[in-house]
Amino acid sequence: MRIVGLPFEQLDAATAYAVWRLRQDVFVVEQECPYPDLDGRDDEPGTRHVVMDEDGAVVGYARVLDDSDAWRIGRVVLAPSARGRGLADAVMDVALQLSKGRDVVLDAQSPLAGWYATFGFEVDGPEFLEDGIPHLPMRLRR
Repeated sequence: MRIVGLPFEQLDAATAYAVWRLRQDVFVVEQECPYPDLDGRDDEPGTRHVVMDEDGAVVGYARVLDDSDAWRIGRVVLAPSARGRGLADAVMDVALQLSKGRDVVLDAQSPLAGWYATFGFEVDGPEFLEDGIPHLPMRLRR
């Protein structure tokens, strides 16, 4: 198992393709939410990509965006084969290590709010629907 946090320009083509394929497979296909995953933020200068690799396959991922006043963690995902083994904790740990010095915000799918709370996140606003899925804004105050 290997996990790294890299800027866009350090992602090789095969890894970038695997990341976008994983995001598409889970967020668009599995969750049945057609939305523009490639939103123009992956290659922003402050963005970091947390990539978990197991036996040469990308099995976990999170994106850390620099939103000026806060860091924003999103696109947290595990491949179906990697679920149920606590690997998402490692992905979040690295994402949080990359987001020092400022508050961290995220929009959690509502059923996962309790899991994000284990990292210190608190609900920071009313529930909302995004692509038909209930979400809660959450914040980790630093």
